[in-house]
Order: sequence, then C-alpha cells, then structure tokens
Amino acid sequence: MKKAFIFDMNGTMIDDMAYHLEGWFNILNDDLGAGMTREAVKKEMYGKNQELLVRIFGKDRFTEAEMDALSMEKERKYQQAYLPHLRLIPGLDAFLAAAEKEGILMGIGTAAIPFNVDFALDNLQIRHYFKSIITANDVATSKPNPEVFLKAAEELGADPANCIVFEDAPKGVEAAANAGMKAVVLTTMHTAEEFIGFDNILTFVPDYTTLTTSGLFR
Repeated sequence: MKKAFIFDMNGTMIDDMAYHLEGWFNILNDDLGAGMTREAVKKEMYGKNQELLVRIFGKDRFTEAEMDALSMEKERKYQQAYLPHLRLIPGLDAFLAAAEKEGILMGIGTAAIPFNVDFALDNLQIRHYFKSIITANDVATSKPNPEVFLKAAEELGADPANCIVFEDAPKGVEAAANAGMKAVVLTTMHTAEEFIGFDNILTFVPDYTTLTTSGLFR
C-alpha cells in the first residue's frame, strides 16, 4: 500500500507568503488603483494569479494577455525580493530525507506557476525528492477544487486515502478534504482559528522540527 506526502509550496515549504503579499499589495494598489488594505489582499491570495485578478476586478477588466503580463511582473518582483531569504522552512530538509528513506512517495500540488516552482526547487536543490509536480498550469480550477491533489496522487500511484497533504491556507485544507485526504497545517500565515470547521486536519505546526514521518500514518 503506497503512502504519499503532497506538499503545497508557498508558505508550506518556504516561508515566503509575506513577500507575495507585498508584491500583490503594491501592484494592486500602486499600478491598478484597487485601494485595498493588506488584510483585504491577504484574503484574496489563493488560487491562480489570473483568478485573483478576476475576483478583485471582474472578468472583463483584463485580457488573458494582460493578466499573464501582470502575473509575471508580480512574480519577478517577488523573486527579486525573496531570493536573498530563500530557504526551506526549518526541519523540512531532514523531514524530506526521512520520508525518502522510509519509501514514502512525495509530490507537490501548488497554485504557483512553473516560473516560481523552478525558482524554489532548483535554487534549493530539492527537485529530486518529488515524483509528481502539479502546478497552476496543470489544472483547470484551483483550490479548493481537489484537482491539484488528485492529479498528484494519480501520478504517484497512491490512493487519496493514503495521501497526507501539507498546507498553510484554509482553501488548501478544503481542497485536501474535497480530495479525501488528511492535512498537516503549517501556521506560517494563518492561525489555527482560521481553520475551524475542518475535520481532516491531523495537526498544526509552526515548522517541521517536531514532525516524524511515520507518526503521521497511524
């Protein structure tokens, strides 16, 4: 019976959500005149970049090409700001190595575009751990739709019931629940109180230093 871990990336593997928030806050307000507070922007930060723009401005404000250009502008600014601080969340390096040693399959299910996934995995030199990498470009609808996690499970050859998702956001935990998967929540951007109502959460942790791989599959 194959067991698998499926990781979200931003805020789950790398603690970078504050840099994404700043990037969106600046573009939405300075460039696009949205007049939003940081808290309001934070609540919209889930799913694909294009979906975020449609939620805020409506479906007729931008063309697909304009949204793609805004998305890339934001991601370039994010990468430039975050690169000096790029590192794995504490304990994750040992956790990945332990999971690999125990034969636990690992994949990534993220709303990030490949440009950002490559930025993280290649600079941190951890791509070899992951047998499946599902990005924003691989799904029709973002979280809380379960497609991203179900596709990862399918590529890994693991039953969803035997997959544990690592997430930092309520919409991600909801997607895991919709996929029939348990979840571990990293409290890098959201507090435990923001996840009330979910019954698929195994534990809340600030990082990976206290987690044991085998202890999650009880």
